[in-house]
Amino acid sequence: MTRRAPRTVAAALDTVPEGEEVVLVGHSYAGLVVREAADLRPGAVGHLVLVDGWAGPDGASMFGLAPEAFVAAVRAAAATSGDGKRIPPPPPAAFGVVDAADSAWLAGLLVPQALSTFTEATRLSGAVDRIPGTAVHCRPATYPFDRFGAALGYRTLALDGPHDVMLTDPEPLARLLLDAPGHPAALREQEA
Repeated sequence: MTRRAPRTVAAALDTVPEGEEVVLVGHSYAGLVVREAADLRPGAVGHLVLVDGWAGPDGASMFGLAPEAFVAAVRAAAATSGDGKRIPPPPPAAFGVVDAADSAWLAGLLVPQALSTFTEATRLSGAVDRIPGTAVHCRPATYPFDRFGAALGYRTLALDGPHDVMLTDPEPLARLLLDAPGHPAALREQEA
């Protein structure tokens, strides 16, 4: 993980007015990022949500959590990209985006990802472990995202859809996010 990503999210949390409820959401690799950011600013985050998110305890990294076949494929992709430090973006279909228009749109946004985002370990003090969380895992499963969330003590919820469910099936995901404990919509419902 690049050390900059969690600090950037933590800086964004610093701009939230005091007393505002924050539900911090991370998808895929960003599961590691939001957990580290929340660890840096535990008083600013009321709830974490991982959407098919990589996550683990202090010292976790994507390569440490992923199956060896995934690690080998990513390393091979980095080796073929020229400098060995970046992974070329996979085609949108690799994450379940098969609609032609959506695929074309997404392909135009994808950029190579630094290999270090896969290898660098999180640095957690333990503060994040006191923040409640929800782990949404997509079905059919691509990686054990359900187990990552459960191992952290998070409430786990299944959602039918591919890894990039926010693009292919946004409405069911939005409903789950709006029902997340700590979200203003969920709090209003609890008060009623």
